[in-house]
Amino acid sequence: MIVFDLRCSGDHVFEAWFASTSAYDDQRAAGQLVCPMCGDTTIGKALMAPSIAAEGNRRRDVAPEAIKAALQSIAAEQAKALAGSSWVGTDFASRARAMHDGAETVRPIHGQASLAEAKALVDDGVPVAPLLCPVVPPEKTN
Repeated sequence: MIVFDLRCSGDHVFEAWFASTSAYDDQRAAGQLVCPMCGDTTIGKALMAPSIAAEGNRRRDVAPEAIKAALQSIAAEQAKALAGSSWVGTDFASRARAMHDGAETVRPIHGQASLAEAKALVDDGVPVAPLLCPVVPPEKTN
């Protein structure tokens, strides 16, 4: 496993784990990388601090396998939660607001919203939450 700091075109920096550098390259080329903060799919590597090995008398409390298992568990639970949800893409903010205002039937949805749109929804009391793991939009799974 390898971890990269990634940056979207909106300058959000986040970490992502990959099986290898080529796995990162393949996912990026396929457009499968998504910013967890804004949903942007224009992703590149960000500058990273070098990894420095721990001193011999220090032990690492968390093995990479445990981190991978935890991330897989989170992703599986998120997938279960989204099973009954509809992808609405970039219409997320307007659809969530319409449901909150009673103009549309309330139902589970997920999609993309800008940081400004998400903040406005939260400020207005619209019940929304960010997803912990990136979601590949249905049109990009082919």
